[in-house]
Amino acid sequence: MTRPFAPVAAPPLAAQRGETFPRLVELMQRLLAPDGCPWDREQNLSTLRKYVLEEACEVIDAIDSGDRKALKEELGDLLLQVVFQAELARREGEFAIDDVVEGIVAKLVHRHPHVFGDVEVSGSSEVLTNWEKLKAKEKGDRSILAGVPRSLPALTRAQRIGEKVARVGFDWEDEKGSRAKVREEFGELEAAIEKKDADAIEEEMGDCLFALVNLSRHLEVDAEGALRRTIDKFTKRFDHVEKRVKEKHGGWQGKLPLEELDGYWEEAKKTKGAR
Repeated sequence: MTRPFAPVAAPPLAAQRGETFPRLVELMQRLLAPDGCPWDREQNLSTLRKYVLEEACEVIDAIDSGDRKALKEELGDLLLQVVFQAELARREGEFAIDDVVEGIVAKLVHRHPHVFGDVEVSGSSEVLTNWEKLKAKEKGDRSILAGVPRSLPALTRAQRIGEKVARVGFDWEDEKGSRAKVREEFGELEAAIEKKDADAIEEEMGDCLFALVNLSRHLEVDAEGALRRTIDKFTKRFDHVEKRVKEKHGGWQGKLPLEELDGYWEEAKKTKGAR
């Protein structure tokens, strides 16, 4: 017999304190019950891995779009993954959602002594420095870079690594050193290309990208966001090129002359929606 599950009614915005959160936990427990959802019951931490990344990316897309309604929905999907995995961990006898909440609350209180203690800070940069010091004490002998996930997108990971080492002084004083490094790495890439050494080309290409990410950090540019912006711009402009090809040729008929495609590209650059 199917058991009904009443929907949650959120209180007015100013009155919200998270009281509805237990209903999500209760719902997840119901889905994982012996008479719950067969698909949910078949999942484990490894099978959910891809969904965590997917939902996090959809949150980012919603933020970038400025669509707050979409952001609300995507945050819900991401929160589901947190509760889902916590309940699977409960099934393993390891921990559950209250342990997760207890852990993050304790961590935040400990790492904000300027709010919950008597430490004084001059600004956000000192907050970050103290954060790293406190984190290092918590983690003991763990490497400074151990907290940067390997599964992050490469540009984001590179920028986070740069930020981490900069906080302990392993960095140029300003962007001038970073700009010089970019020029040095491009010179080494040119040399590898001249030698036609495939392995060296790959290595030097990686060094160039890493150097550019460091330069982005010094210039306070989000490397991942900058590349995403360029990709979106390229996509819009190429959509215009493809539209013109369909108008002129009925579609792609093999390779068309680059001069003609460049002409459509220049048109796209002048089109408001493709800039």
